[in-house]
Amino acid sequence: MNYDLGDWLPAIDAALLLVLLVCGLTVLRRIERRLAPLRITLGLPRRKTSREEWATGAAIGWGLAVAAVLPMVVARALNTQLWIAPRAFQVLGFGLLTLAMTTLAHALAVYGYGFQRLIDATGPVRATLIMMALTVLHAAYTATPFGTPDGTRILVAMLSSLLLALCWLRSHGLWLVWGLSFAWAASTAVLFGLPLNGEIGYGSIVDTRAAGPAWLTGGAYGPAAAFITIFVFLAAIPILIRATSNYAWNYTHPPLIPGGYDVTIAPPAAHVAMEQAAESAQAIHTASLVQIQTSTEQHPIAETASE
Repeated sequence: MNYDLGDWLPAIDAALLLVLLVCGLTVLRRIERRLAPLRITLGLPRRKTSREEWATGAAIGWGLAVAAVLPMVVARALNTQLWIAPRAFQVLGFGLLTLAMTTLAHALAVYGYGFQRLIDATGPVRATLIMMALTVLHAAYTATPFGTPDGTRILVAMLSSLLLALCWLRSHGLWLVWGLSFAWAASTAVLFGLPLNGEIGYGSIVDTRAAGPAWLTGGAYGPAAAFITIFVFLAAIPILIRATSNYAWNYTHPPLIPGGYDVTIAPPAAHVAMEQAAESAQAIHTASLVQIQTSTEQHPIAETASE
């Protein structure tokens, strides 16, 4: 089967980005002389609940996308077309693979390394605020399509940063972060065929055009700039906290270490002197011992013949 090289390019770029990122983080780990395994350093520990955490994040991300798009559907602001040619499914596979690697690279760079170092230096609360501020600055200087409600877009980006930071703080791992990011991106771009942060190259089977007002649809930028998405992300915060209660208990609470002080009280000196005097008085010297030997065995004297 012949594939167009153009279909491979996004996936190849994402794979190279991921490889270079892992190599760079490995070098930084050696410079910092961290003894922990690379998976622990990057925030991808081996756990029994790894798949469950990823699935939980994916469920929340999918729910966010559905909740953000549902008002557009109710308002009849979406025009959808289907493309079910064989090549559409090939493009679909490449798109999902590209999104999986891209979201993983973003999670590793921002939350697997940068956010952890911020927490080590400033604490979790300050690190979260700094991450949100950096996200706002990045969003403010990012070029957007014409007509994008930038104020709403920046606020949604800030709430997205807060939500992903909570994913890390509640699990101390990237499984939740990666699952949520991938599900949001895949649902928005592939499942609903809408622009993802202004990009429209991921949709294949479903092609959707939003015809409603920009505050409802986000315009050419997509649902990440829609006004309703602000409330969707705010509502997701308590849901995330409730859904990750077990992970927070198992992976974020420090282990219980028995504490206390030695309460052994030394006896008074007078008692110690009395005990030593009693021991010396009762001491038995070997020279004063009387040895009692066993008597020799007595044999009966034979009676004389005269008797």
